[in-house]
Amino acid sequence: MLDIALFGSGRIGRVHADTIASGPRTRLSWVCDPLPGAAAELAGRYGAKAAESAGEVLADRSVTAVVIASPTPTHLELIAAAADAGKAVLCEKPIDLDLERVDACWKRIADSGPRVMIGFNRRFDPAFAEIRARIAAGEIGRLEHLVITSRDPEPPPPAYARGAGGIFRDMTIHDLDMARFLLGDIAEVHAMAAPAGAGGATGPEDGEADHAVVTLRSADGRLCQIANSRSCAFGYDQRVEAFGTGGMLQAANRTPTTVRAYTAAGVETASPYLRFFLERYREAYRRELEYFAGAVESGAPLSPGYADGRAALVLAEAACESVRTGRTVAVG
Repeated sequence: MLDIALFGSGRIGRVHADTIASGPRTRLSWVCDPLPGAAAELAGRYGAKAAESAGEVLADRSVTAVVIASPTPTHLELIAAAADAGKAVLCEKPIDLDLERVDACWKRIADSGPRVMIGFNRRFDPAFAEIRARIAAGEIGRLEHLVITSRDPEPPPPAYARGAGGIFRDMTIHDLDMARFLLGDIAEVHAMAAPAGAGGATGPEDGEADHAVVTLRSADGRLCQIANSRSCAFGYDQRVEAFGTGGMLQAANRTPTTVRAYTAAGVETASPYLRFFLERYREAYRRELEYFAGAVESGAPLSPGYADGRAALVLAEAACESVRTGRTVAVG
């Protein structure tokens, strides 16, 4: 049984706590949160210990790995501390909001051989993973054009949005990683963003907007289009379409049931799409943790790793620059 400590007891921390505690090979041993009482409340649900100080948790030799689900500005400090303590790390995205800080952290810990995985959980979604496997098997020939649609039903809470780094670093970064997952290295980025409304008070030049469209060109010339929205009236809209020389693969939206109604009021009437990311990606979070636990136990590579987290942030920064300048931005 792998003893895991969790940093952060907010919305995403609660997802990880439940996933760790219910996993067949993992045990939630600690919950750490500096907010008084927050860790104790969540830890109490699962019989874990609670702490307000990271040092107390990382000093526990029985803890083999940590999951970092705390606010983004704390990620690098916790990654470094965990690496110094010899713990494997699964850290939520984004790795940070500043590339210089990301590079400085890696330079500081690299010699210790850190084991760090970044939480791009959509790589572990069964449908998206299947698309990648079938592309690799040659089913649709050469992949030429990728279309990623990612729309949230509503904007994040204002308190969260203020520190999230804008739509590209917070939301699109998942899709930028998915583009790399399916296409490989990206060479060019062009982005446009609509003026902010419900999604924030700052302008799109700061990366905070309600809607964004990003076009990517891979290093070998293939194309990707990403469509994002912070406000989708019909639910959590999550789709991927891979078009190749020999055909096309699609991953469609999910609904609570596959039953369709045929009546005088309408035909093929379906239930609304799943409403929130916790419902849509519950299986992805489970598979992500299973992979992480298995790799920690076996010593296998952790992927997506620190370099993948950095690469996605580079693309997010390029999207922000493209919005500011109106130009296509070369990367890599």
